[in-house]
Amino acid sequence: MEAIRLLYQNLIAGWNAGDAAAMTGDFADDAEIVGFDGTEMSGREQIAAYLAGIFANHKVASYVTLVREVRTIAPGVALLRAEVGMVPPGGAKINPATNAVQTLVAAVARDGGWKVALFQNTPAAWHGREDEVKALTAELQEAFEGSR
Repeated sequence: MEAIRLLYQNLIAGWNAGDAAAMTGDFADDAEIVGFDGTEMSGREQIAAYLAGIFANHKVASYVTLVREVRTIAPGVALLRAEVGMVPPGGAKINPATNAVQTLVAAVARDGGWKVALFQNTPAAWHGREDEVKALTAELQEAFEGSR
């Protein structure tokens, strides 16, 4: 399932670089995204255009990722689950308010290569479970510091 991890790494690297084309380069033409705020986007071109607008007007925080699972869910379809945090531009600390759970669904395209079919980014608010939020934030901070 290394190909699925690579799709995800490319997506995250594109976001962190503020590069919409790089972020969506492995998306299927009819891909879907559900963003952190619930914004839904359909189609690689629309997604890339929307993200290009964000990147042109904002210096975005960088993702720090913890891939929790990659598995086949049907022939030619795979699922990746990750928990993520974000470090504000120029910052050195994970912002717990932006912790999220990400899901990527990939499918084999007509050319035989894997493509992102769906990417969803859901806040990891975990209401009433402050110890779990703190533990995730600490794990993400450790991963961030280990990547520097």
